[in-house]
Amino acid sequence: MTHDRQPRVMLYVQHLLGIGHLMRARRIASALDNDGFQVTLVTGGLPVAGFESSNIDQVALASMAVRDGSFSELTDVDGNTIDDAFKARRSQHLLDVFERVRPDVVMLEAFPFGRRQLRFELMPLINSIHASVPKPMLVTSLRDVLQRNRKAGRDEETAKLVIEYFDKVLVHGDPSFATLDETFPYAADIADKIVYTGLVSGPSPDKTTQTFDIVVSAGGGAVGSSLVRACLQAAAALPKLKSWCVITGPNLPQNEYDELADDVPANVTLARFRTDFVSLLSNASLSISQAGYNTVSDILQARCRALLIPFSSHGETEQADRATRLKRLGLASVLIDDALSDESTSGDKLTAAIRSALLQEPAPSTINVDGADGTAKVLRTLLEDHYGQ
Repeated sequence: MTHDRQPRVMLYVQHLLGIGHLMRARRIASALDNDGFQVTLVTGGLPVAGFESSNIDQVALASMAVRDGSFSELTDVDGNTIDDAFKARRSQHLLDVFERVRPDVVMLEAFPFGRRQLRFELMPLINSIHASVPKPMLVTSLRDVLQRNRKAGRDEETAKLVIEYFDKVLVHGDPSFATLDETFPYAADIADKIVYTGLVSGPSPDKTTQTFDIVVSAGGGAVGSSLVRACLQAAAALPKLKSWCVITGPNLPQNEYDELADDVPANVTLARFRTDFVSLLSNASLSISQAGYNTVSDILQARCRALLIPFSSHGETEQADRATRLKRLGLASVLIDDALSDESTSGDKLTAAIRSALLQEPAPSTINVDGADGTAKVLRTLLEDHYGQ
């Protein structure tokens, strides 16, 4: 990197089921752009509208997803299992982007702590980075809480990859809320590489023309239909709460969305996506959602009373861990995901939980939610130190 040009960052993200990974990466990319970086955002998931930017060089690899919440099988945009030829094309495309951009720093979202299904393209990229002269910095980008129940030996292998190849591990969290060693047992081995940026939330909320008593959000929507259905039942049972905004997420199948839209109570506005989500939260009496990283960050940013129903199917632990921590700090009420498994009783259970949550006044939060700008500051400092500027 020279003094006469902007530093170049190549940010890789692969969303497989929801859109949380993409949203966090997009927020970081925007903050980097605002800080004067040239940003290339490489994405590999199914197309999602609303994440484009004229200032950011966005490259879409051939789309991949997973067949279900078990994350066991990768598929293409048509739902077909991907083959070796597909993998080879994606891997070469990624290497071509790297050669074109010649970044000063490469940021891989999750890997090697997660997204291990993508080793077929990420290890060739990492080897190419390692062999480059001059060699760009390589960092990994993590959310605050990792999934538990990993396979034996995986954490040790992850630590070895970090030690051998990565300059830093950027944890998008606040150590007063959660530290990496709590969900990664080899954190001490890489302690010199760990940097906390703060949680990556959206921009400070602007005024919105609409206000709602209750704002319901189901993340990307791929696994949120039971939450949405239970909330529609609760809305009908709570007519004194006159206005609800129920956001299904863009990945809810169209036939399910149409079915829900045909039977919406009069006090409910149904939407797939809202660009003013944080503003809606800042004016709402209660947020009802899962406990995904981005939604929780936005709730904390908006200082909204929250009822969390963490996603816990297929052995998922991350959301439950995050929700438990927030409940312990007095920042949220929690209803376990199993309470919504029976449609005949889920509406009643959720109605009772909503009444209880509305009586709880959230505690003041000191959790750092400025992680997007924090990431830009960290990378700026790392590059200046690396290049002696």
